[in-house]
Amino acid sequence: MSIKTSLHKTLGTWLTLGVTLLWLLGVIASGVVARHEMNEVFDSALEETAQRILPLAVTDILNREGGPGLERVLALKEHNEYLTYLVRNKSGKLLLQSHDADPQIFGALPREGFSDTPTHRIYGESAISETLYIEVAEPLDHRREAVLDTSLALLLPLIFLIPISLVGVWWVIKRSLRQVVRLQQSIEVRGGSDLSPVAVERLPEEFEPIMISVNRLLERLRRALEAERSFTANSAHELRTPLATALAKLQRLKTETQDAGVKARASEIEESLRTLSRLSEKLLELAKAEGGSALSEQVDNLVPILRMVASDYDHQAPGRLLLKLPDDEVRSLLDLDAFAILVRNLIENALRHGADDQPVNISLTDDGILRVVNRGEVVSPTKLALLRNRFVRSNTKTLGSGIGLAIVEAITSGAGITLNLRSPASGQSDGFEAELNIVVVE
Repeated sequence: MSIKTSLHKTLGTWLTLGVTLLWLLGVIASGVVARHEMNEVFDSALEETAQRILPLAVTDILNREGGPGLERVLALKEHNEYLTYLVRNKSGKLLLQSHDADPQIFGALPREGFSDTPTHRIYGESAISETLYIEVAEPLDHRREAVLDTSLALLLPLIFLIPISLVGVWWVIKRSLRQVVRLQQSIEVRGGSDLSPVAVERLPEEFEPIMISVNRLLERLRRALEAERSFTANSAHELRTPLATALAKLQRLKTETQDAGVKARASEIEESLRTLSRLSEKLLELAKAEGGSALSEQVDNLVPILRMVASDYDHQAPGRLLLKLPDDEVRSLLDLDAFAILVRNLIENALRHGADDQPVNISLTDDGILRVVNRGEVVSPTKLALLRNRFVRSNTKTLGSGIGLAIVEAITSGAGITLNLRSPASGQSDGFEAELNIVVVE
């Protein structure tokens, strides 16, 4: 089962995710670069501090009156000391240390250059022929904190930039697809029988070839439908003429001959010709129903058409039709010829297969509900499911081609109308009911 997706939503979602991801990657890359640069700056500060303090420490140690004993540098005021240092001789004897220095974080013996412990970064420098050493230590937590603060400073603006980017991306997409949305709306409001070209002005370049191809297809379809309608109309005329001529000649032959056998055979041929005439008419109606002409481009009132068709059959079966029509108009895009064919077939089906001594009820409501109900035998559910197929009759003993309901089904399918068949009819213990939900246009 395929899931429909919106181009607007797809572009908006993926572009927003892409922009967000690029921002995050940019922040990560900036954090990595900042960490590298900050480590270089911190290492340079360690080295600079050692080189600045070492000459002062050497001078202080050499000028002591009491000898080179341990001396702690006093702090001028309380402060967080990120850099601590020790001054030791080559054997590791401690000669001088900063006021907050912890000798445990340094090695047993001093050494030059950079080194790392689990908690500190240390730089060592020597003086006086490598007899005195100074080691400056910086906590690694201090560096991590500085990198974290820098990364957060880069990340916090994203809280505002991502929503702004989201709104901007969706606005740009909506504006860019505005003509596509208008095209969609113009196609949605078109009737099913409207095969006129679709306007392709000011469409995005990517959509224009598609709509040109669609317009070419619509033109080919329009020509094919026109050709089919013309063929159907001409065929109906060409078939009726020779059949009527043959019937007339046969009836003349019956009146002229005195041979009883010839008259009997002529009557059989006459009945066959009448059956052929009815069948050809039904087949032409079926071809028209399946030709895509069920909908019209204009709205029409269906009430006069139903009244006219019912009046025609009332002359053929006096007193059997009970017609109930609404006071107001029932306006629809259903083609009037298609509606007339549909109603004729429903009435013929009801008259032919219903009880001869019972009326046929025909009703049309304001909301487009058309019902044709007759009394008679109940149609089994198995046969009821097959009645929409061609050449299927509920009763083979009655005359008929078996395609009346197939014609109705073709018209209703082409017009988007729901056809419901019931047996027994609603509110009855027997009979047959055909109900149509015609789409009404206000």
